[in-house]
Amino acid sequence: MKLFEQPAHVLHDMLVNKEITSLELTEAVLARIDEVEGDVQAYLTVTRDEALAQAKAVDEKIARGEEIAFLEGIPGAIKDNICTKGVKTTCASRILQKFVPPYDATVVQKLAAQNPVV
Repeated sequence: MKLFEQPAHVLHDMLVNKEITSLELTEAVLARIDEVEGDVQAYLTVTRDEALAQAKAVDEKIARGEEIAFLEGIPGAIKDNICTKGVKTTCASRILQKFVPPYDATVVQKLAAQNPVV
């Protein structure tokens, strides 16, 4: 079973039931990116360290017996035309190649409430 191919509701249940950890899931997604990114070229920026830190924090929360939000601990990506504070956002444009927004777009703020791994 490839974890990164499972729908969010299945992954959420697996996290809650401690069948997988968010760290395992995140590492599987990052490994898949490493495996195919040379051919696919879908990502302009991969925030690997931040994603692993987010996953560990969710695993600690689950270990304490706390409830998690539906998307919490599940890896996802944010398109490069949506501002994410502190993360290079270029819109695939050379003009914006060094742009790092000082704010989050509204959609990123709303998504952050679910605490996914980005």
